[in-house]
Amino acid sequence: MLIQETHKDVATKADGKEGSMRIFLFHPSIPNYPNARFPGVVLFSEIYQVTGPVARFARQIAGQGYIVAAPSSYHEFTGPEPLAYDVPGTDAGNDYKIKKTLAGYDEDATLSIDFLLSLKTCNGRIGSTGMCLGGHLAYRCALDPRVSAAVTYFATDLHSATLGLHQRDDSLARASEIKAELAMIHGTLDNHVPPAGRDKIRSTLREKGVVFSWYEVAGAQHAFIRDELSKGRYDPAITKICFEILLELFGRTLKLDLGAHDGGVQTIEDIC
Repeated sequence: MLIQETHKDVATKADGKEGSMRIFLFHPSIPNYPNARFPGVVLFSEIYQVTGPVARFARQIAGQGYIVAAPSSYHEFTGPEPLAYDVPGTDAGNDYKIKKTLAGYDEDATLSIDFLLSLKTCNGRIGSTGMCLGGHLAYRCALDPRVSAAVTYFATDLHSATLGLHQRDDSLARASEIKAELAMIHGTLDNHVPPAGRDKIRSTLREKGVVFSWYEVAGAQHAFIRDELSKGRYDPAITKICFEILLELFGRTLKLDLGAHDGGVQTIEDIC
């Protein structure tokens, strides 16, 4: 499927401060079908904003028939350009990550969803995804009842509740509010989300009654889907498998019209 790439600058006012956020748009295009409508996906980036790997990820999703909106997360501190994958860029990204307020992150998600729903080409169904910091933000975006599905890669800081400086990060504590179906993806060698942290996330989701799938890939490290300057962690074979997980969930929840849940409980027979 063909793709058209544009961007839109939207006004922000979180924490009483007026500003502007750039949303990068990756839109599927089918020639001779001007009235085609597609689901929307909010794609949250890692700490470096919308870099080459994030844009390529967005194009892959858009090419499967989804309108992808990727917000520039650090608009309060810098322009929409990506930070470099070097020491100064990493330090800046980590600094911005904790300085930005939870209200600011939530406004970014709300504005991105609003933007997608304003498009006449959007069918009204919304999903979210993201890597590293973006995995956490994709999860937090699913607190919005308009989101039907979320695929999180790594979900940095979700287990430690450390998103935002001197704030009460309530992302995991609010899990019971999530009505979307989740697919949570981690690597067993991810030192940013260690085993105890992954166990905490998984057990909390179960206790809170969230509908989710859980994937821990043996031998995979943090940011294994980043195909540029990954410090030797990029694994294309595993990345391909995880993309199929994303397509299955989004295809089932965003492209199909399943109607309302009937409230019934599925009975599983204990047979081979």
